[in-house]
Amino acid sequence: MIFEEKRKKEKENRKNTILRAARRLFFDRGFKSVTVDNIAAKSEVSKGSIYLCFESKEEIYAQILISDNIALYERIKNFSATEASASQLLLEFARIYVDYFLNDNELFRILMTFMMQTGQMNLTEKQNTELIRSTNENIKIISEIIKKGIDSGEFAPIGNIRQMQNAIWGMLNGVISLYVFTGNPTKRTERIHSTVRDSLNVFIEGLKA
Repeated sequence: MIFEEKRKKEKENRKNTILRAARRLFFDRGFKSVTVDNIAAKSEVSKGSIYLCFESKEEIYAQILISDNIALYERIKNFSATEASASQLLLEFARIYVDYFLNDNELFRILMTFMMQTGQMNLTEKQNTELIRSTNENIKIISEIIKKGIDSGEFAPIGNIRQMQNAIWGMLNGVISLYVFTGNPTKRTERIHSTVRDSLNVFIEGLKA
C-alpha cells in the first residue's frame, strides 16, 4: 500500500515537471515548433517517461489549459452570489481575471493560441470538447452577474445575455493582449487594469440604460 502511494506520488510529480517544462516551451516557441523530444529534454526525463504520463504533445497542451481553467473556476464559481451590486461584481470579476493572467503570462499566450488556432492543434474531439467546456465554465460567470443585475432591476432587460457576456470577455482578452507583452513592465499592470475598468464602465452604463 505504501509502495503504491509512493509510485502514485512520483508519477504525479513527474507529470507536473513535464507540464511546467512544456508550458515554458510552448510559450517560447509556439505549439507547432515544440516536439515531445524537446519537452523530454527540458523536463530532464526520458521520452518514454512522457508517454507513460501523456498520450501526445496535444494532450500535454490540453492538460495545461484544462487544469488552469479548473483552478480559475474554483476561485470564481460562486462569485455571482456575493453580496454586492452587479456592477461591482463585474468590475471585481474583471480584476480577478486580469490578475490571473498577469500572474502567468505564459498561460495567457497558450490560451490565445488555442482560441485562434484551434484547427491547427490536432486535438482529439474529447480534448477539444473539454477545453471548450472548461473555458465556458469561466466565461458563464459573466452571464450570471448580468442576470443578477437584471433580476434586481440594476440593469435593463436585454435580449441576448450570452452575446453581452462574449463581448465583455472579448474586451478583457483584447486589452490584455494589447499590453501584456509590450510597454514598460512597471506600468503595464496598472495600464491594463485602468483600461479594463474604463472599458467595462462603458458596458455597465449600457446595461443600465
